[in-house]
Amino acid sequence: MPANDSKVTIIAHRGARSIAPENTISAAKRAFENHADGWELDVAMSVDGELVVLHDDTLERTSNVAEVFPDRSPWSVNNFTLEDLKKLDVGSWFVDSDPFDQIAQGIVPPEIVNEYVGEPIPMLREALIYTKDNQWWVNIEIKDASETPADAVIVSKVVALVEELDIQDQVLISSFNMEYLKQVKSINKDLPTGVLVNKIIMDPLALMKELDAQAFHPGMKVTYEKQVKLLLEEGYAVNVWTVNEESDMQKLIEMGVTGIITDYPQRAFTLLNP
Repeated sequence: MPANDSKVTIIAHRGARSIAPENTISAAKRAFENHADGWELDVAMSVDGELVVLHDDTLERTSNVAEVFPDRSPWSVNNFTLEDLKKLDVGSWFVDSDPFDQIAQGIVPPEIVNEYVGEPIPMLREALIYTKDNQWWVNIEIKDASETPADAVIVSKVVALVEELDIQDQVLISSFNMEYLKQVKSINKDLPTGVLVNKIIMDPLALMKELDAQAFHPGMKVTYEKQVKLLLEEGYAVNVWTVNEESDMQKLIEMGVTGIITDYPQRAFTLLNP
């Protein structure tokens, strides 16, 4: 895990997605410019086995896929080749919908907004190269592909790419799929892993030991001070998601968490550096 002077790591959720299209190189750039210690991204796989950065199972929400491929509903990423995916615009939806109201408030200037139009879907390779070139850090979340052909190979492909680029020291791999975390360790025991949870875990310490993981990633609503303290005392990192309100950030800072995963890295930085 990266460290800053405050000892709380700012992790930009899908990049700085409050001010840029999520899971894009532009979102990574905005996060880097706003002093995030690293970024979190989601990885999926195309039908021809290429790793791409995408959160949803379907391309519908964050691209113009319905316009480009109207007859291929429900537009699952697993049914498209990389060549198909490269024809999509994953930036204009952000400009059109302004999901965090940051364009309307003038926080994202017009010249930056214009840059987002036509933004391509990034390959994981591109995202990792950007991270490496900037001596930065990334949390790769492997999306659960257990109902698709990608399930058999997505973990090994992610690990192989991390090793090929020699970026092991700048990466943490997380997932809600515990079997994926076990697979990561079976391939490369030295790669750090993070356990994503969105429900109460009665004995997180036992789970961490079972998975040989290094970080616990609970949702904000299932983060408990007693568990945080226990895990920290045992040497584990605790990175909480998705924390956007400054009051919640302050509570977690006081709780002693190691990382805050947020859509607003700019808010977290200002709070931590008054």
